[in-house]
Amino acid sequence: MNAAVGRRLVAEFTGTGLLVAIVVGSGIAATRLTTDGALRLLVNAVVTALGLAVLIVVFSQAGGAQFNPVVTAADWILGRRTARRYSLGQALAVMACQVTGAIAGTALADAMFARPVLSAAQQHRGGGPILLSEVVATAGLLLVIVALARTGRLQHVAWAVGAWIGAAYWFTASTSFANPAVTIGRAFTNTYAGIAPASVPAFIAAQVIGGAIGTLLAIALYPARQVPAASEQAAAQLAG
Repeated sequence: MNAAVGRRLVAEFTGTGLLVAIVVGSGIAATRLTTDGALRLLVNAVVTALGLAVLIVVFSQAGGAQFNPVVTAADWILGRRTARRYSLGQALAVMACQVTGAIAGTALADAMFARPVLSAAQQHRGGGPILLSEVVATAGLLLVIVALARTGRLQHVAWAVGAWIGAAYWFTASTSFANPAVTIGRAFTNTYAGIAPASVPAFIAAQVIGGAIGTLLAIALYPARQVPAASEQAAAQLAG
């Protein structure tokens, strides 16, 4: 393993872990500070959106700041016939780091708030409207990322992704998980942000479908990559 790959794996583990710690920790704090459901959701959404934007800025140069197996899968598929291609093994290693980082982030959040660590969530989430919401949330996320990458506007990714996720907390019935690693991590916390393990497979299936839809839509809108030569190295960090 070369140094660049090692840095990417560390960045994806750490960044995904901190993202889940932000989601779970802000959920716990909100439930302790207020009984108002709308205010709890507002706190969770705003903190997550801001935290995600910061994490993308911090980790993007170290490995792409993908933090999401669906984004990594799209990046690998779209890069296979380009100079920035990398192996399937590396893609799978990145995904493994994202999942393990998410679980570690959940444990960290629960520990900071003196909650039982790595306890199975009891909050069942499912049904047609919820799963449709996950399709929509993930499709929108991939549309944002892939469209910006293909048009050479990567400087907007941090705020655009954070804004999309923050908004989708409110306009989707699922509160926008949009990420298989985050979904798995949140199955290990029996708190406001948790999701029962039995609900996880359907969520991940909906996210994969949504990711495919969003990626294909971005390619249909921008069939030719409009990235200047000087931006090729930066574009390699995100799905393109």
